[in-house]
Amino acid sequence: MIGSPETPEEKAAARLFSGRVDFLLSAPQLKFLPDPVVPEIAFCGRSNVGKSSLLNALTGRKAIARASVTPGRTQELNFFEVGEPLQFRLVDMPGYGFAKAPVAVVDKWKKLVRTYLRGRAVLARTLVLVDARHGLKDVDRDMMKMLDEAAVGYRIVLTKADKIKASALEATAARVAEEAKKHPAAFPELHITSAEKGMGIAALRAAVVADAV
Repeated sequence: MIGSPETPEEKAAARLFSGRVDFLLSAPQLKFLPDPVVPEIAFCGRSNVGKSSLLNALTGRKAIARASVTPGRTQELNFFEVGEPLQFRLVDMPGYGFAKAPVAVVDKWKKLVRTYLRGRAVLARTLVLVDARHGLKDVDRDMMKMLDEAAVGYRIVLTKADKIKASALEATAARVAEEAKKHPAAFPELHITSAEKGMGIAALRAAVVADAV
């Protein structure tokens, strides 16, 4: 089966995620952030990139993160706790790019995200999700630049890889990987995933656990 755990690391990560994964809280402002007691892995990407679907696939839950056809639904930092005892947290960040919201609201999100990325000592890694059908957009490059400046290491994850032909996917992956080399905080390894088909999920899950634990 595509995406089934194969390596010892993938199997161990699958076991961890098969245990406790609970929603903790939503933070509309920095003052609502939980105490920084464990490592955090943040997920960011353009609105409608498939972030909620990927989170659901990684955690093996059907709806721990709400998937929505309306871009920009996630307007806060949403925290999920993994492990019993607690091992680390996943952070679902506001989508960027296509949010149908007033400028003032979008600016508030940007400030929240920027301040979180630059000032959160327990932030172990950020995953930048990129739609495989479109490749990197300017808004993705802005996020990557922000992460570079904040010295926050990040992995680039191509989503919806099942939605395009293999040849087009290969070409997009090559372009993104080449561009990633120019960013000091970007991992050289590219993750290619499909939440729907399970492609690359086991490997990404193992990478998340390795980054966090």
